[in-house]
Amino acid sequence: MTGEDPISGAEAAQAYIDGLEEPRRSDLQQIHAFIRKTVPDLQPYMYGKDLIGYGRYHYKYATGREGEASIIGLSSRKAYISVYATGGDGEQYVAERFKDQMPKADIGKSCIRFKKFEHIDFDVLGKILKESEAIMAPLKVPVEG
Repeated sequence: MTGEDPISGAEAAQAYIDGLEEPRRSDLQQIHAFIRKTVPDLQPYMYGKDLIGYGRYHYKYATGREGEASIIGLSSRKAYISVYATGGDGEQYVAERFKDQMPKADIGKSCIRFKKFEHIDFDVLGKILKESEAIMAPLKVPVEG
């Protein structure tokens, strides 16, 4: 979720969802609404052309490279729906800790991939979103647009 400039706000995020074909449009709309309800302080915006970001944080590497990225992300991919949760403790991302509680999801570091909407456990996803938001709060920067 790094390397691209954030390009717009909530209207662009909704336009992205509206541009998807069914049933993916309805699936993403439901996940988008869930994310907005679960972490309402994280404002949506488009991060590139096919990823909705929620909240933004500032990062700086030891090399001196720095920038901004999304705290939470949502994207429709060809074979799955991706939810990104960047929160971690330096050794493990929050999503990785919940791997056993989401057996039908493919979880790798901060990315949670669902092949089917029915595979989403919203109770567990809500915990991941809230923990990620709490961990990343000290690095949060305003979202414009």
